[in-house]
Amino acid sequence: MRIAQVAPLYESVPPKFYGGTERVVSWLTEELVRLGHEVTLFASGDSLTTARLVSTSPRSLRLDKTSVDHLAHHMVLLERVFEEKDEFDLIHFHLDYLHFPLSRREQLSQVTTLHGRLDLPDLVGLYRNFSEMPVVSISDAQRIPLPWANWQGTVHHGMPETALRGYTKHGKYLAFLGRTSPEKGLLEAIEIAKRADMPLKIAAKVDKADLEYFNDFVKPVLNDPLIEFVGEIGYGEKNEFLGNAAALLFPIDWPEPFGIVLIEAMACGLPTIAYPFGSVPELLEHGVTGFIVNNIDEAARAVRKLDTIDRAMCRLRFEQRFTAKRMANDYLAIYDRVLKREPASVRLSDGDFSWMKLASPSSTT
Repeated sequence: MRIAQVAPLYESVPPKFYGGTERVVSWLTEELVRLGHEVTLFASGDSLTTARLVSTSPRSLRLDKTSVDHLAHHMVLLERVFEEKDEFDLIHFHLDYLHFPLSRREQLSQVTTLHGRLDLPDLVGLYRNFSEMPVVSISDAQRIPLPWANWQGTVHHGMPETALRGYTKHGKYLAFLGRTSPEKGLLEAIEIAKRADMPLKIAAKVDKADLEYFNDFVKPVLNDPLIEFVGEIGYGEKNEFLGNAAALLFPIDWPEPFGIVLIEAMACGLPTIAYPFGSVPELLEHGVTGFIVNNIDEAARAVRKLDTIDRAMCRLRFEQRFTAKRMANDYLAIYDRVLKREPASVRLSDGDFSWMKLASPSSTT
């Protein structure tokens, strides 16, 4: 199959540091090539891929200090994609809704994976207007605000089995990996570590948008002997950082669409202690790959039960559920159905979210 993957330009594919969407696009692209498909990747010029690379910007926009108007680069990207549209059997967009007006007016087979949150009121009118656009969710939870959209399926992210290796020994520190934005729960993670009297290492990216919050709220609580702020780390450092930890803390306060760090932790054999929001109950198995808790006290008690989690089982669950091969095959099934103009075989509807009851009762922690 001749497939185009269209990535955002904010980060390279794969990213050099933080970047969820672009990393998933890389995992999918490389697996599709490995499976024998003819893949073209539209991405920044500093991307690394075995597919054919088409670039409209020399480097990732976040690392390009000369780039001010990022939207301008994406307009050029879309023009290039549609210039070549007849070269592909299917175009897979990862740009949210940016291409919708063009896709509506062109004759092409296409699908869009929505990587972000969909609970913003501004999005309702937009997705109502473009309700025919075939879209893919990255978790069932992500669909809740827009259950009537033209969902073609849910495809959980997957990563190469060899990307991260499993660690079997229980570590001596807790880990936080992600952004320092309020919804990621860094302040809660710090309080959990203090309550559990256990060291916490923080590998976190400070975006410009989060700088004021970081300076006003996070910095003042970093001056504690239990807390170590490592800063943003590259992918090569992630395996050791997660593998040597006792648990990943994921006390989010928002409807997380997926949370790649959850499957990265599993791949390292690392259990996770997480709050039950967004995709967490779909991805994390309470008592098997970690603990789903409701507050700081429950999280601190869960820290004391980490020795009941089999780290080898965490790694096994990753291999069973979250590999790049499984993800690619799921997408290929959707591509085939879209090309045949067949309706989606599974469509969620209002109220059909019984999986949300998987959040753990407090008595189990």
